[in-house]
Amino acid sequence: MCRDQEEADHYWNRLTDGGEESQCGWLKDRFGVSWQVIPTEMLSLLNDPDPARAQRATQAMLQMQRIDIAEIKRAADSVSV
Repeated sequence: MCRDQEEADHYWNRLTDGGEESQCGWLKDRFGVSWQVIPTEMLSLLNDPDPARAQRATQAMLQMQRIDIAEIKRAADSVSV
């Protein structure tokens, strides 16, 4: 858990150096150890009291490797017509 996007990006970049990216913030470092690197704010978006907003956030997160909290917020806030 990282306090913000900047910290998440820092660890993501360091841990994927020589490692392997995966889905939903997961990666393997160069030693084969698995990590999930996510900003804490992601949890509040995925557990939003509005089920539709939480679902949009979840669907956006499922399309990502490195978590981009700004993109997840945009997806959560968008409303389909």
